[in-house]
Amino acid sequence: MTADNKGVSDYGGFAPRAGAKPAVRRRQLSVDEYVAGVLAGDRTIMGRAITLVESRNAEHRKLAQQILVKLLPHAGKAARVGITGVPGVGKSTFIEAMGKHLTARDHKVAVLAVDPTSSRTGGSILGDKTRMNELAIDPNAFIRPSPSSGTLGGVTRTTRETMVIVEAAGYDVVLVETVGVGQSETMVSDMVDFFLVLMLPGAGDELQGIKKGVLEIADMIAVNKADADEKKARLAAREYRTALHIMTPASPNWNPPVLTCSALANKGLAELWEKVEEHRAKLTGSGELPARRRDQQLKWMWQMVRDQLMDALVEHPEVKHQLPEIEHSVAEGGLTPALATQRILQAFGVKFDV
Repeated sequence: MTADNKGVSDYGGFAPRAGAKPAVRRRQLSVDEYVAGVLAGDRTIMGRAITLVESRNAEHRKLAQQILVKLLPHAGKAARVGITGVPGVGKSTFIEAMGKHLTARDHKVAVLAVDPTSSRTGGSILGDKTRMNELAIDPNAFIRPSPSSGTLGGVTRTTRETMVIVEAAGYDVVLVETVGVGQSETMVSDMVDFFLVLMLPGAGDELQGIKKGVLEIADMIAVNKADADEKKARLAAREYRTALHIMTPASPNWNPPVLTCSALANKGLAELWEKVEEHRAKLTGSGELPARRRDQQLKWMWQMVRDQLMDALVEHPEVKHQLPEIEHSVAEGGLTPALATQRILQAFGVKFDV
């Protein structure tokens, strides 16, 4: 039996605990059965397909790519929105409130997460899922974490491919959450149409601590928890507008607005979503959105090339043999990083001169 025509079996997600009784294996599915199940919106088959995408098993990955190729023509129609925010801004509450707002208006919403810590600790999205109690049981919503397998690039690969699956299954809104740490915001902005940054009332010191890069990629800033102090929220919004005004917008067709909202009080969500739709209409009409998506596909390809090359490098037998000594020499100052790089690449079989 090969992955080409018969499929592979899986346990539907996470590996069983050590010493636990083995789970009953599910019936093996063919590529066409996976595709038909996803297109029908079968949540169980969607989950199994995503598990294949996330797997590091070569046969699983091969099968996943065969499924994705057949699903690609059915994907790409959803509104893709990235969401980040400062600590304590209430992202989980906001995403649940926005998700419920959208499902009540006949949208199907998928919530995906980019969390580079998830493979080690379970990450924030797993906690978020338990906090999104109402959205998690909404038949028109689907919540899924993206385990990183130890690298942020691994997260974004699985998130992008999971996006194909949920879009093919008929979800017309995809909310991609980032933990708001380091490089994750930039990588998420490279896979969505609209990037939303959530902030707290009381700009002051907070404004000083905002990374310029986040403001540069923001399509909108929303000051959440405005119900706590509306005056403070309006003041914060004014400060953020000033900060955005002195920066060059990422798009020539869009000036990022700054709005206030309260996810807890369910206020301002409709206005926020109107801005997302307005952005989509403007960029689609100008041709910028289709061009951006084509560029994102190319970036995705090159990111995967880099990831695959890095995996091949670190797993190469000769590199693995020489690496401990090389690392020790660099750490002790006996070898420069440039010469160490030369030795590693030569061990990999690449000619490289400093």
